[in-house]
Amino acid sequence: MMDINEIREYLPHRYPFLLVDRVVELELEAETKRISAYKNVTINEPFFNGHFPQHPIMPGVLIIEAMAQAAGILGFKMLNVRPADGTLYYFVGSDKLRFRQPVTPGDQLILEATFLSVKRGIWKFDCQARVGDKPVCSAEIICAEHKL
Repeated sequence: MMDINEIREYLPHRYPFLLVDRVVELELEAETKRISAYKNVTINEPFFNGHFPQHPIMPGVLIIEAMAQAAGILGFKMLNVRPADGTLYYFVGSDKLRFRQPVTPGDQLILEATFLSVKRGIWKFDCQARVGDKPVCSAEIICAEHKL
């Protein structure tokens, strides 16, 4: 649905902080607005050098960031704008955050976000991360719309 080149048009992040490799589903027409994307996790990720060298796991904060980036793409698509148009989303918080299992090199981290609400520029998304059919992390991600 969206390859890395199109993703780069909707997210201002760049290596090593761009954490969405591909969008596989994007539902904007139905009552439920949602996105499904993924991040291929490889041993070459810079954070594995220190987290933890003998038992590498993806830091939880980066899993949360990956979910927020997927949610950001959904928000941009819902508004039909891009960062180049002068709009950004800042990750400002999370509710109901839970980690369930570690993410390791070789995993494909599947990211799903569903739009919940927007009020005065504060967006809420229900987000899930999983590897295969195993839940890894879930949270309500809160983003603030920012006009440049």
